[in-house]
Amino acid sequence: MNFSKNNRFAHLLVLLLASLILRFIFARFLGDEWSIEVRIISLFVILGTGAIFVLRGTAKIIEETTEVLSERTKLAGGLLQSFGTAFPDMVLGIIAAIVSVRLRSTDYARAINFAIIAAATTFGSNIYNIGHGVWCIVRQNMANKSGKEYAMFPFIKKSGIVTPMATHKTLPHLSELDAAMDVSIALTLLTALVAVSMVLFGQIKTAPLGIKNDLYQLIRPVGIAVFILSIGTLYYFRKTKRQETPVEEIGKEEHYYRRTSTPAILFNLLLAGAAILFAAIAMVEAIEVFSQITHTPLVIAGVLAGMIGCLGEMIVVHNFTVNPKGRIGDAITGVAMDNIVTILGASLVAIMGGIFLGGNALILIFVIILSCNTLLIWQIAKLKNFFLVPHTRNLPETRPGTLHIRKKIV
Repeated sequence: MNFSKNNRFAHLLVLLLASLILRFIFARFLGDEWSIEVRIISLFVILGTGAIFVLRGTAKIIEETTEVLSERTKLAGGLLQSFGTAFPDMVLGIIAAIVSVRLRSTDYARAINFAIIAAATTFGSNIYNIGHGVWCIVRQNMANKSGKEYAMFPFIKKSGIVTPMATHKTLPHLSELDAAMDVSIALTLLTALVAVSMVLFGQIKTAPLGIKNDLYQLIRPVGIAVFILSIGTLYYFRKTKRQETPVEEIGKEEHYYRRTSTPAILFNLLLAGAAILFAAIAMVEAIEVFSQITHTPLVIAGVLAGMIGCLGEMIVVHNFTVNPKGRIGDAITGVAMDNIVTILGASLVAIMGGIFLGGNALILIFVIILSCNTLLIWQIAKLKNFFLVPHTRNLPETRPGTLHIRKKIV
Protein backbone atom coordinates (compact mmCIF):
# COMPACT_ATOMS: atom_id res chain seq x y z
CA MET A 1 0.00 0.00 0.00
CA ASN A 2 1.04 3.57 -0.65
CA PHE A 3 1.71 5.05 2.75
CA SER A 4 1.92 8.62 1.43
CA LYS A 5 -1.66 8.37 0.14
CA ASN A 6 -3.01 6.38 3.02
CA ASN A 7 -2.23 8.19 6.23
CA ARG A 8 -4.96 6.32 8.09
CA PHE A 9 -3.34 2.98 7.36
CA ALA A 10 0.04 4.36 8.43
CA HIS A 11 -1.55 5.64 11.66
CA LEU A 12 -3.07 2.21 12.24
CA LEU A 13 0.35 0.59 11.87
CA VAL A 14 1.70 3.06 14.44
CA LEU A 15 -1.09 2.03 16.84
CA LEU A 16 -0.22 -1.64 16.31
CA LEU A 17 3.49 -0.96 16.82
CA ALA A 18 2.77 0.96 20.04
CA SER A 19 0.71 -1.94 21.39
CA LEU A 20 3.51 -4.41 20.57
CA ILE A 21 6.03 -2.20 22.39
CA LEU A 22 3.76 -2.08 25.44
CA ARG A 23 3.27 -5.85 25.41
CA PHE A 24 6.80 -7.07 24.72
CA ILE A 25 9.01 -4.29 26.12
CA PHE A 26 7.34 -2.26 28.87
CA ALA A 27 5.44 -5.25 30.31
CA ARG A 28 8.82 -6.88 31.07
CA PHE A 29 9.56 -4.10 33.56
CA LEU A 30 6.55 -5.00 35.72
CA GLY A 31 8.26 -8.00 37.33
CA ASP A 32 9.30 -8.21 40.98
CA GLU A 33 12.98 -8.22 40.00
CA TRP A 34 12.81 -4.53 39.07
CA SER A 35 12.79 -1.59 41.48
CA ILE A 36 9.51 -0.08 42.61
CA GLU A 37 10.26 3.10 40.64
CA VAL A 38 10.77 1.20 37.38
CA ARG A 39 7.59 -0.83 37.90
CA ILE A 40 5.51 2.29 38.61
CA ILE A 41 6.84 4.10 35.54
CA SER A 42 6.17 1.04 33.39
CA LEU A 43 2.60 0.56 34.57
CA PHE A 44 1.77 4.24 34.02
CA VAL A 45 3.28 4.12 30.53
CA ILE A 46 1.28 0.98 29.73
CA LEU A 47 -2.04 2.21 31.13
CA GLY A 48 -1.65 5.76 29.82
CA THR A 49 -0.42 4.90 26.33
CA GLY A 50 -2.81 1.98 26.00
CA ALA A 51 -5.90 3.98 26.99
CA ILE A 52 -5.16 7.43 25.57
CA PHE A 53 -3.34 6.45 22.39
CA VAL A 54 -4.08 2.86 21.33
CA LEU A 55 -7.69 2.40 22.46
CA ARG A 56 -8.69 5.94 21.57
CA GLY A 57 -7.08 5.67 18.13
CA THR A 58 -8.74 2.36 17.33
CA ALA A 59 -12.10 3.75 18.52
CA LYS A 60 -11.77 6.53 15.95
CA ILE A 61 -11.25 3.99 13.17
CA ILE A 62 -14.29 2.05 14.33
CA GLU A 63 -16.36 5.24 14.41
CA GLU A 64 -15.38 6.17 10.85
CA THR A 65 -16.05 2.71 9.36
CA THR A 66 -19.29 1.77 11.15
CA GLU A 67 -21.61 3.81 8.93
CA VAL A 68 -20.03 2.53 5.71
CA LEU A 69 -20.21 -1.12 6.76
CA SER A 70 -23.76 -0.68 8.01
CA GLU A 71 -24.90 0.64 4.65
CA ARG A 72 -23.11 -2.12 2.76
CA THR A 73 -24.14 -5.05 4.96
CA LYS A 74 -27.55 -3.71 6.12
CA LEU A 75 -26.53 -4.61 9.66
CA ALA A 76 -27.34 -2.19 12.46
CA GLY A 77 -24.64 0.41 12.94
CA GLY A 78 -24.97 -0.02 16.69
CA LEU A 79 -24.26 -3.74 16.33
CA LEU A 80 -21.14 -3.23 14.22
CA GLN A 81 -20.05 -0.42 16.52
CA SER A 82 -20.53 -2.60 19.61
CA PHE A 83 -18.42 -5.48 18.33
CA GLY A 84 -15.56 -3.09 17.73
CA THR A 85 -15.82 -0.99 20.86
CA ALA A 86 -16.67 -3.90 23.20
CA PHE A 87 -13.62 -5.83 22.05
CA PRO A 88 -11.33 -4.20 24.65
CA ASP A 89 -13.79 -5.15 27.43
CA MET A 90 -13.90 -8.74 26.21
CA VAL A 91 -10.16 -8.99 25.74
CA LEU A 92 -9.34 -7.54 29.16
CA GLY A 93 -11.75 -9.97 30.82
CA ILE A 94 -10.80 -13.01 28.75
CA ILE A 95 -7.05 -12.41 29.15
CA ALA A 96 -7.50 -12.12 32.92
CA ALA A 97 -9.58 -15.32 32.87
CA ILE A 98 -6.94 -17.20 30.87
CA VAL A 99 -4.30 -16.21 33.41
CA SER A 100 -6.68 -17.29 36.19
CA VAL A 101 -7.24 -20.72 34.65
CA ARG A 102 -3.50 -21.24 34.15
CA LEU A 103 -2.81 -20.43 37.81
CA ARG A 104 -5.66 -22.56 39.17
CA SER A 105 -3.50 -25.63 39.89
CA THR A 106 -0.39 -23.80 41.14
CA ASP A 107 -1.56 -20.62 42.90
CA TYR A 108 -5.29 -20.75 43.63
CA ALA A 109 -5.41 -17.47 45.57
CA ARG A 110 -3.74 -15.57 42.73
CA ALA A 111 -6.00 -17.33 40.24
CA ILE A 112 -9.02 -15.99 42.13
CA ASN A 113 -7.43 -12.53 42.08
CA PHE A 114 -7.28 -12.56 38.29
CA ALA A 115 -10.83 -13.93 38.13
CA ILE A 116 -12.00 -10.98 40.25
CA ILE A 117 -10.16 -8.61 37.91
CA ALA A 118 -11.89 -10.30 34.96
CA ALA A 119 -15.35 -9.84 36.46
CA ALA A 120 -14.81 -6.34 37.83
CA THR A 121 -13.32 -5.11 34.56
CA THR A 122 -16.04 -6.71 32.44
CA PHE A 123 -19.03 -5.53 34.46
CA GLY A 124 -17.41 -2.35 35.77
CA SER A 125 -16.97 -1.10 32.20
CA ASN A 126 -20.74 -1.31 31.74
CA ILE A 127 -21.21 1.22 34.56
CA TYR A 128 -19.05 3.84 32.84
CA ASN A 129 -20.44 3.07 29.41
CA ILE A 130 -24.12 3.32 30.30
CA GLY A 131 -23.56 6.21 32.71
CA HIS A 132 -21.80 8.25 30.04
CA GLY A 133 -24.52 7.35 27.52
CA VAL A 134 -27.17 8.58 29.94
CA TRP A 135 -25.29 11.85 30.38
CA CYS A 136 -25.04 12.39 26.61
CA ILE A 137 -28.79 11.92 26.17
CA VAL A 138 -29.52 14.14 29.19
CA ARG A 139 -27.55 16.97 27.58
CA GLN A 140 -29.28 16.38 24.23
CA ASN A 141 -32.69 16.47 25.90
CA MET A 142 -31.75 19.71 27.69
CA ALA A 143 -30.72 21.28 24.39
CA ASN A 144 -33.95 20.10 22.73
CA LYS A 145 -36.17 21.44 25.51
CA SER A 146 -34.53 24.85 25.84
CA GLY A 147 -33.55 25.38 22.21
CA LYS A 148 -30.06 26.33 23.41
CA GLU A 149 -26.60 24.90 22.90
CA TYR A 150 -24.81 23.21 25.80
CA ALA A 151 -21.26 22.09 26.35
CA MET A 152 -21.20 18.33 26.84
CA PHE A 153 -19.59 18.96 30.21
CA PRO A 154 -20.45 22.24 31.96
CA PHE A 155 -17.82 24.98 31.72
CA ILE A 156 -15.65 22.83 29.38
CA LYS A 157 -16.36 24.06 25.85
CA LYS A 158 -13.68 21.84 24.35
CA SER A 159 -15.72 18.81 25.45
CA GLY A 160 -18.00 19.46 22.47
CA ILE A 161 -21.21 21.41 21.94
CA VAL A 162 -24.61 19.68 21.98
CA THR A 163 -27.03 21.50 19.69
CA PRO A 164 -30.86 21.31 19.64
CA MET A 165 -32.25 18.81 17.16
CA ALA A 166 -34.30 21.63 15.63
CA THR A 167 -31.01 22.73 14.03
CA HIS A 168 -29.99 19.27 12.79
CA LYS A 169 -30.28 18.51 9.08
CA THR A 170 -30.61 14.77 9.65
CA LEU A 171 -32.57 13.14 12.46
CA PRO A 172 -32.90 9.62 13.84
CA HIS A 173 -35.87 7.41 12.98
CA LEU A 174 -38.47 6.60 15.60
CA SER A 175 -37.74 2.92 14.90
CA GLU A 176 -34.12 3.52 15.94
CA LEU A 177 -35.21 4.92 19.29
CA ASP A 178 -37.67 2.04 19.74
CA ALA A 179 -34.86 -0.43 19.03
CA ALA A 180 -32.57 1.38 21.48
CA MET A 181 -35.15 0.99 24.27
CA ASP A 182 -35.79 -2.66 23.36
CA VAL A 183 -32.07 -3.46 23.43
CA SER A 184 -31.69 -1.62 26.76
CA ILE A 185 -34.53 -3.68 28.26
CA ALA A 186 -32.90 -6.89 26.97
CA LEU A 187 -29.64 -5.75 28.57
CA THR A 188 -31.44 -5.20 31.88
CA LEU A 189 -32.87 -8.73 31.81
CA LEU A 190 -29.53 -10.32 30.90
CA THR A 191 -27.73 -8.37 33.65
CA ALA A 192 -30.35 -9.41 36.20
CA LEU A 193 -30.03 -13.04 35.08
CA VAL A 194 -26.26 -12.96 35.65
CA ALA A 195 -26.59 -11.36 39.10
CA VAL A 196 -29.39 -13.64 40.32
CA SER A 197 -27.75 -16.81 39.03
CA MET A 198 -24.47 -15.94 40.78
CA VAL A 199 -26.32 -15.56 44.10
CA LEU A 200 -28.50 -18.65 43.71
CA PHE A 201 -26.06 -21.09 42.16
CA GLY A 202 -22.54 -19.69 42.43
CA GLN A 203 -21.65 -19.27 46.11
CA ILE A 204 -18.21 -20.66 46.95
CA LYS A 205 -18.34 -22.59 50.21
CA THR A 206 -14.65 -22.26 51.05
CA ALA A 207 -13.07 -18.99 49.92
CA PRO A 208 -9.25 -18.83 49.61
CA LEU A 209 -7.19 -16.97 52.17
CA GLY A 210 -7.35 -13.19 51.81
CA ILE A 211 -10.99 -13.15 50.67
CA LYS A 212 -12.99 -11.66 53.55
CA ASN A 213 -16.46 -11.49 51.96
CA ASP A 214 -18.62 -14.23 50.53
CA LEU A 215 -17.42 -15.26 47.08
CA TYR A 216 -19.71 -15.95 44.13
CA GLN A 217 -18.98 -17.48 40.74
CA LEU A 218 -20.80 -17.34 37.42
CA ILE A 219 -20.95 -21.10 36.88
CA ARG A 220 -20.41 -22.79 33.53
CA PRO A 221 -24.02 -23.96 32.81
CA VAL A 222 -25.35 -20.43 33.41
CA GLY A 223 -22.51 -19.04 31.32
CA ILE A 224 -23.62 -21.26 28.42
CA ALA A 225 -27.23 -20.10 28.81
CA VAL A 226 -26.21 -16.42 28.94
CA PHE A 227 -23.98 -16.93 25.89
CA ILE A 228 -26.88 -18.37 23.87
CA LEU A 229 -29.28 -15.62 24.99
CA SER A 230 -26.74 -12.89 24.19
CA ILE A 231 -26.14 -14.28 20.70
CA GLY A 232 -29.90 -14.52 20.17
CA THR A 233 -30.42 -10.91 21.29
CA LEU A 234 -27.71 -9.56 19.01
CA TYR A 235 -29.10 -11.60 16.09
CA TYR A 236 -32.64 -10.36 16.71
CA PHE A 237 -31.56 -6.71 16.59
CA ARG A 238 -29.07 -7.17 13.76
CA LYS A 239 -30.94 -5.25 11.05
CA THR A 240 -30.32 -1.54 10.52
CA LYS A 241 -33.20 0.90 11.02
CA ARG A 242 -31.52 3.77 9.18
CA GLN A 243 -31.53 4.89 5.58
CA GLU A 244 -28.37 5.92 3.78
CA THR A 245 -26.80 9.14 4.96
CA PRO A 246 -27.40 12.10 2.60
CA VAL A 247 -24.24 12.88 0.61
CA GLU A 248 -23.90 16.40 2.04
CA GLU A 249 -23.89 14.95 5.57
CA ILE A 250 -20.96 12.62 4.94
CA GLY A 251 -17.69 13.70 6.53
CA LYS A 252 -14.40 13.60 4.68
CA GLU A 253 -13.27 10.60 6.75
CA GLU A 254 -16.26 8.59 5.61
CA HIS A 255 -15.81 9.72 2.02
CA TYR A 256 -12.41 8.08 2.31
CA TYR A 257 -13.84 4.79 3.58
CA ARG A 258 -16.60 4.89 0.98
CA ARG A 259 -13.84 4.77 -1.63
CA THR A 260 -12.26 1.80 0.17
CA SER A 261 -13.26 -1.79 -0.56
CA THR A 262 -15.02 -3.79 2.14
CA PRO A 263 -12.14 -6.35 2.42
CA ALA A 264 -9.69 -3.47 2.94
CA ILE A 265 -11.90 -1.97 5.66
CA LEU A 266 -12.18 -5.35 7.38
CA PHE A 267 -8.39 -5.74 7.18
CA ASN A 268 -7.99 -2.35 8.87
CA LEU A 269 -10.40 -3.45 11.60
CA LEU A 270 -8.44 -6.70 12.01
CA LEU A 271 -5.26 -4.73 12.61
CA ALA A 272 -7.13 -2.48 15.03
CA GLY A 273 -8.30 -5.59 16.90
CA ALA A 274 -4.72 -6.87 17.09
CA ALA A 275 -3.60 -3.51 18.51
CA ILE A 276 -6.33 -3.71 21.15
CA LEU A 277 -5.39 -7.30 21.99
CA PHE A 278 -1.68 -6.69 22.63
CA ALA A 279 -2.36 -3.48 24.54
CA ALA A 280 -4.97 -5.25 26.68
CA ILE A 281 -2.60 -8.08 27.64
CA ALA A 282 -0.06 -5.58 28.91
CA MET A 283 -2.76 -3.54 30.66
CA VAL A 284 -4.15 -6.54 32.57
CA GLU A 285 -0.68 -7.28 33.94
CA ALA A 286 -0.27 -3.60 34.84
CA ILE A 287 -3.58 -3.64 36.72
CA GLU A 288 -2.43 -6.47 38.97
CA VAL A 289 0.89 -4.72 39.66
CA PHE A 290 -0.97 -1.47 40.42
CA SER A 291 -3.12 -3.33 42.94
CA GLN A 292 -0.06 -4.90 44.58
CA ILE A 293 1.92 -1.68 44.84
CA THR A 294 -0.93 0.55 46.06
CA HIS A 295 -2.66 -2.17 48.13
CA THR A 296 -5.87 -1.37 46.25
CA PRO A 297 -8.51 -4.12 46.48
CA LEU A 298 -8.54 -6.08 43.23
CA VAL A 299 -12.22 -5.49 42.62
CA ILE A 300 -11.69 -1.71 42.81
CA ALA A 301 -8.65 -1.92 40.54
CA GLY A 302 -10.72 -3.99 38.13
CA VAL A 303 -13.61 -1.53 38.13
CA LEU A 304 -11.17 1.32 37.50
CA ALA A 305 -9.72 -0.72 34.65
CA GLY A 306 -13.22 -0.98 33.25
CA MET A 307 -12.83 2.64 32.17
CA ILE A 308 -10.04 1.44 29.88
CA GLY A 309 -12.20 -1.21 28.29
CA CYS A 310 -15.21 1.02 27.58
CA LEU A 311 -13.27 4.09 26.46
CA GLY A 312 -13.88 3.32 22.79
CA GLU A 313 -17.68 3.18 23.11
CA MET A 314 -17.71 6.32 25.27
CA ILE A 315 -15.79 8.22 22.61
CA VAL A 316 -18.12 7.02 19.86
CA VAL A 317 -21.38 7.93 21.63
CA HIS A 318 -19.84 11.25 22.68
CA ASN A 319 -18.87 12.12 19.11
CA PHE A 320 -22.20 10.99 17.67
CA THR A 321 -23.95 13.32 20.13
CA VAL A 322 -21.90 16.46 19.51
CA ASN A 323 -21.70 15.90 15.72
CA PRO A 324 -25.34 16.19 14.53
CA LYS A 325 -25.53 13.71 11.63
CA GLY A 326 -28.62 11.84 12.75
CA ARG A 327 -26.63 9.09 14.41
CA ILE A 328 -27.66 9.48 18.00
CA GLY A 329 -30.07 6.55 17.52
CA ASP A 330 -27.19 4.32 16.42
CA ALA A 331 -25.10 5.65 19.28
CA ILE A 332 -27.70 4.78 21.93
CA THR A 333 -28.32 1.34 20.45
CA GLY A 334 -24.56 0.86 20.33
CA VAL A 335 -24.25 1.62 24.06
CA ALA A 336 -26.73 -1.13 24.98
CA MET A 337 -25.37 -3.58 22.40
CA ASP A 338 -21.82 -2.89 23.55
CA ASN A 339 -22.81 -4.03 27.03
CA ILE A 340 -24.60 -7.10 25.67
CA VAL A 341 -21.40 -7.98 23.80
CA THR A 342 -19.55 -7.42 27.09
CA ILE A 343 -21.93 -9.87 28.81
CA LEU A 344 -21.26 -12.25 25.92
CA GLY A 345 -17.57 -11.96 26.77
CA ALA A 346 -18.37 -12.51 30.45
CA SER A 347 -20.25 -15.71 29.54
CA LEU A 348 -17.19 -16.93 27.64
CA VAL A 349 -15.08 -16.19 30.70
CA ALA A 350 -17.60 -18.10 32.84
CA ILE A 351 -17.42 -21.08 30.48
CA MET A 352 -13.65 -20.99 31.01
CA GLY A 353 -14.31 -20.92 34.77
CA GLY A 354 -12.94 -17.46 35.41
CA ILE A 355 -15.54 -15.07 36.89
CA PHE A 356 -15.73 -14.49 40.64
CA LEU A 357 -17.01 -11.55 42.72
CA GLY A 358 -17.17 -10.88 46.44
CA GLY A 359 -20.58 -10.32 48.04
CA ASN A 360 -20.39 -6.55 48.51
CA ALA A 361 -18.91 -5.97 45.07
CA LEU A 362 -21.52 -8.24 43.51
CA ILE A 363 -24.37 -6.22 45.02
CA LEU A 364 -22.92 -2.77 44.29
CA ILE A 365 -21.82 -3.41 40.72
CA PHE A 366 -25.08 -4.96 39.56
CA VAL A 367 -27.33 -2.50 41.42
CA ILE A 368 -25.48 0.40 39.78
CA ILE A 369 -25.66 -1.23 36.33
CA LEU A 370 -29.40 -1.88 36.62
CA SER A 371 -30.01 1.67 37.88
CA CYS A 372 -28.05 3.11 34.95
CA ASN A 373 -30.03 0.93 32.53
CA THR A 374 -33.26 2.34 33.96
CA LEU A 375 -32.01 5.91 33.57
CA LEU A 376 -30.96 5.21 29.99
CA ILE A 377 -34.41 3.88 29.05
CA TRP A 378 -36.00 6.94 30.73
CA GLN A 379 -33.85 9.39 28.77
CA ILE A 380 -34.43 7.58 25.47
CA ALA A 381 -38.18 7.81 26.12
CA LYS A 382 -37.84 11.57 26.73
CA LEU A 383 -35.87 11.92 23.51
CA LYS A 384 -38.56 10.03 21.62
CA ASN A 385 -41.29 12.20 23.16
CA PHE A 386 -39.52 15.24 21.74
CA PHE A 387 -40.58 14.11 18.27
CA LEU A 388 -44.14 13.29 19.27
CA VAL A 389 -45.44 16.21 21.34
CA PRO A 390 -46.49 19.66 20.02
CA HIS A 391 -43.22 21.48 20.72
CA THR A 392 -41.61 19.51 17.87
CA ARG A 393 -43.02 22.07 15.42
CA ASN A 394 -39.66 23.78 15.25
CA LEU A 395 -38.03 20.67 13.78
CA PRO A 396 -36.81 20.78 10.16
CA GLU A 397 -38.86 19.33 7.35
CA THR A 398 -38.77 15.61 6.65
CA ARG A 399 -36.08 14.44 4.23
CA PRO A 400 -34.44 11.09 3.38
CA GLY A 401 -32.84 9.60 6.44
CA THR A 402 -34.90 11.58 8.96
CA LEU A 403 -37.92 10.93 11.12
CA HIS A 404 -41.32 10.99 9.47
CA ILE A 405 -42.54 14.07 11.33
CA ARG A 406 -44.95 16.90 10.58
CA LYS A 407 -43.59 19.74 8.52
CA LYS A 408 -42.51 22.95 10.12
CA ILE A 409 -45.43 25.21 11.01
CA VAL A 410 -44.73 28.90 10.74
